[in-house]
Amino acid sequence: MASTIDRLGTDELVNIFEYLPPEDIMRTRLNKKMRDAAKKTSVPMTDFVVDSVIKYDAMAAMTTALPHLQQIGISYLHEEGHKYSDGDDPYERLAANTADLTTHDTQLLSNFKWLRSLDICYRPLNGRFPFLFNFTLLHKLNTSGCCYLNWDLESLAGLPQLKELFCTGNESLTGNINSLRVLKDTLAMVDISDCPHVAGNFMDLADFPHLKCVDLSCTAVTGDIRDIGKQSFQTLELLLLPSGVYGGTGYEFQRISDAPDVVMAVYSIHKQRPSLLKDWYGKLSKDSPDWYDGEDDFVGVDTAPLYIAFVEAGSRVGYRWESANDVPNPCEVNWLDPEPHRECIGYEEYTEELQEIEGQVDIYRGFHQPPTEEQYTRLWAA
Repeated sequence: MASTIDRLGTDELVNIFEYLPPEDIMRTRLNKKMRDAAKKTSVPMTDFVVDSVIKYDAMAAMTTALPHLQQIGISYLHEEGHKYSDGDDPYERLAANTADLTTHDTQLLSNFKWLRSLDICYRPLNGRFPFLFNFTLLHKLNTSGCCYLNWDLESLAGLPQLKELFCTGNESLTGNINSLRVLKDTLAMVDISDCPHVAGNFMDLADFPHLKCVDLSCTAVTGDIRDIGKQSFQTLELLLLPSGVYGGTGYEFQRISDAPDVVMAVYSIHKQRPSLLKDWYGKLSKDSPDWYDGEDDFVGVDTAPLYIAFVEAGSRVGYRWESANDVPNPCEVNWLDPEPHRECIGYEEYTEELQEIEGQVDIYRGFHQPPTEEQYTRLWAA
């Protein structure tokens, strides 16, 4: 075996190593030729997650042994008493509470200039780390759940080849989604959900040629879905918008009478591209003069039908008011599509689903919009 390996050149070893995960390459570096080959190897895209001191030490060794590592994940160190070094402007209380822990240098990551995928999940880092945005070959960045990672969307200018961005739950993330325009020609996936300090107008992403999925829910992003035209979001398959957008998911109506116009705006987009505004719902604002407290003190659930959701029977679409419970206590459906003809394909399926939907209506039978507070009280007192 040894003689066979001895006959292989460095380039041939590189070709072999490119089929091995990083841990296996590290174990096969038996001589100088193998070590030189390892340094030249573009390590394949396989999961290597640093979540222990042993793996951190392995990463430290890889900075020189496997500098062409393409994928790495950083997670909590499982051992008690250990942490990654803090960055600039850390959260002082957290930094003070962890000051006595053994610190491991986060800056080591900067040695992997060939990274294509970087996952930093579940709050392992505290502060600002500018070097994280200097990986010019990076295709995927995931910082989900890193609520103490301090950064701004403008930093993404340092990742010119980024295709996938996942940073849900980054409570310290700031910036305007207009900053994503520097990545217009590369971005395909964007999830900035649950980042309350991210603002801007969602239409700033409308002309991105490769976008497939965008999740901006629970952000400070604004806009109006009526601005979506035929040329907007042409490649998009899923669009989740926050309640601050007119017609966004969870949009709050100021009056019950406002609902039909908003629903029609969402419906017009839904008919053209059914998957674009998936799982949409709206609700009556608690600041509305039409709102009332519908919580049942006995069972501890809200029985007032002050939420709106779409329903479908076959290909027919409508909407109804319902409560925010597992048992929705719905009102009657306001159908937006005409009833299909009996001879149409799928009519039998339609009638079955229609019967199921109509069978869900109980206490609010005959109501196509929420009852007044007086009517509600009388219905539930009966």
